Amino acid sequence: MEEELKCPVCGSLFREPIILPCSHNVCLPCARTIAVQTPDGEQHLPQPLLHSRGPGLPAAAAAAAAAPPLDHEAAAGPACSGGGGSAASGLGGGAAGGGDHADKLSLYSETDSGYGSYTPSLKSPNGVRVLPMVPAPPGSSAAAARGAACSSLSSSSSSITCPQCHRSASLDHRGLRGFQRNRLLEAIVHRYQQGRGAVPGAPAAPAVAICQLCDRTPPEPAATLCEQCDVLYCAACQLKCHPSRGPFAKHRLVQPPPPPPAPAEAASASPGTAQGAPSGGGGCKSPGGAGAGATGGSAARKSPTCPEHDMEHYSMYCVSCRTPVCYLCLEEGRHSQHEAKPLGAVWKQHKAQLSQALNGVSDKAKEAKEFLVQLKNILQQIQENGLDYEACLVAQCDALVDALTRQKAKLLTKVTKEREHKLKMVWDQINHCTLKLRQSTGLMEYCLEVIKENDPAGFLQISDALIKRVQVSQEQWVKGALEPKVSAEFDLTLDSEPLLQAIHQLDFIQMKCRVPPVPLLQLEKCCTRNNSVTLAWRMPPFTHSPVDGYILELDDGDGGQFREVYVGKETLCTIDGLHFNSTYNARVKAFNSSGVGPYSKTVVLQTSDVAWFTFDPNSGHRDIILSNDNQTATCSSYDDRVVLGTAAFSKGVHYWELHVDRYDNHPDPAFGVARASVVKDMMLGKDDKAWAMYVDNNRSWFMHCNSHTNRTEGGVCKGATVGVLLDLNKHTLTFFINGQQQGPTAFSHVDGVFMPALSLNRNVQVTLHTGLEVPTNLGRPKLSGN
Repeated sequence: MEEELKCPVCGSLFREPIILPCSHNVCLPCARTIAVQTPDGEQHLPQPLLHSRGPGLPAAAAAAAAAPPLDHEAAAGPACSGGGGSAASGLGGGAAGGGDHADKLSLYSETDSGYGSYTPSLKSPNGVRVLPMVPAPPGSSAAAARGAACSSLSSSSSSITCPQCHRSASLDHRGLRGFQRNRLLEAIVHRYQQGRGAVPGAPAAPAVAICQLCDRTPPEPAATLCEQCDVLYCAACQLKCHPSRGPFAKHRLVQPPPPPPAPAEAASASPGTAQGAPSGGGGCKSPGGAGAGATGGSAARKSPTCPEHDMEHYSMYCVSCRTPVCYLCLEEGRHSQHEAKPLGAVWKQHKAQLSQALNGVSDKAKEAKEFLVQLKNILQQIQENGLDYEACLVAQCDALVDALTRQKAKLLTKVTKEREHKLKMVWDQINHCTLKLRQSTGLMEYCLEVIKENDPAGFLQISDALIKRVQVSQEQWVKGALEPKVSAEFDLTLDSEPLLQAIHQLDFIQMKCRVPPVPLLQLEKCCTRNNSVTLAWRMPPFTHSPVDGYILELDDGDGGQFREVYVGKETLCTIDGLHFNSTYNARVKAFNSSGVGPYSKTVVLQTSDVAWFTFDPNSGHRDIILSNDNQTATCSSYDDRVVLGTAAFSKGVHYWELHVDRYDNHPDPAFGVARASVVKDMMLGKDDKAWAMYVDNNRSWFMHCNSHTNRTEGGVCKGATVGVLLDLNKHTLTFFINGQQQGPTAFSHVDGVFMPALSLNRNVQVTLHTGLEVPTNLGRPKLSGN
């Protein structure tokens, strides 16, 4: 809540907050710093000196902190009791450049309407225009300089720009005093500070109230308090800055209030005690240094008074201006011709509206809390799922590594077998060739020795056999015998490129999205009320297919074709405006990017046999007054005003009654049906959107398009009952008074969508009775007159 209690200019808790026309709040001293003058009121003064700002301190806050704690609220009226910041802001514009001058011209062109906007210059970080203070002339006191500045400002045309919405409003002759003081916010800030306890290191509250205009150190004790200016004066400053003459003659001077309790005493005060404004600080100082409205113990907060009529308390509320006023404002002020209501009644009404609005915010806050819980659950699930997926990824990669290791061992085994086979083949060939070579070499050496012998006879004895042996030995070295049977190269080629590419492309794939499964209707949540049906459904558990939305289909209540009545992501849907006493079939299906899933089972829903409805506060004329849970209606005007019912009929037979609770001065209430667009500020039936019977104490007429027909004797009085029978099967409209049909069938060929309707003035009050069966014992019609 603390952010709601901080001033948008200085960033500190509100001190003496005032309400700007745009409904935003700002501290009074800060308002002085952001007030500007229009060109006609500018006075050319020496170049102002900008006050130094500490790091992180906005310009407006620095100016507010340096501004004297004077209440320009009173000074800007005919008088000034301070407001050095506003005086500077109003008078320092003469030194502004061309862009600054253009800003003020833009503002001036719009302020003749009292409200405008402009592009600020010399901005603080939040876009607020902050003008510096004008230094006092040499040799003059600070109080005198402030009084002179305020006197000049009171005669000039000034404006103030909201620091939040940047909308500007012109100041009248009262200056900032023309804006209302937000004492409620002031009290809330005070209670908030009390709840937080004393701030460590904060200075103790002064023992007595001190003057707010003294330039002495320390300031003199205050002798008087001006109730209009809300400023404390010592005797000397009162004579100098607030003389009892001229525009100050009507101001009331009283004794200064007692000082506020110490922090410990304030903390021990009973809860709910109304306290005044908190002590000054952060650039905004309250009267008396600690809040002029603060009193000790259980003293009540000072009741606010009307700024235009001294000493008059607020008692009424101006509806046109939306502001509290006193009785003199209504008698002789500018609110004399405005509509006014008692202040207490409007207060209670606005409290009720605020409470109702807070209920909606509370519901949203509850939903937000539930949503935060859901998000935190999602965080936890993300953590858990992340760990699960990491473990799964590690396991999958380890499985790939194991499979590659096993395949590596298989491939190494193949290489080993191939190598051993080649080695065996070569060794076998080496051994065979060595044997043959040894045999051939021995034969060659023997033959050479035989050739060396000189015995022809002996040679011839063995030469034939040797020749054959040499030829056989030669034939053993056939072609290919001296060629290796195996190659030294291995005919094994491992193609690892596809596997490497697959490893590089190894990534998470998007699972192919499937269409959603069949939704499950939650029959325990499906229901009917009047002529509306509510259906609920959900997806089956452990559904992995994503769902983008649902399509709900409903037939026409007569077994006809289905039609789409809802498409969206919600799983709960209410369909209004159906026919009464009808049977509807409904089904739902889900869809995603892959397509539409199958339909759910069909559920059968029966609408109500009879209509239960009330008067509709949203469709009625603003003069209509509803009570008794919107079942009783009257009017605040002497003119006829129209109110409709909450039900709409397009099919079936419907009957309802209206009981006359009050009937004064023979008015002409009208009963019937109408379209939703019927005119609401005249008698029912005068336009082409209504079909009605209007009746006085003696006779009745039927009326449509301002045509009066079938005058019938017999009227209504207090305690009478008027019945309306709408038969959309036969397309007729009939009226009854006290159980007897009034005249013939009022209207035929009635077709379309109709709503129950009534027009009356302040002399009549009726109560609606619905949920009635169509009566079978209604009397015969009375004969109509001319």
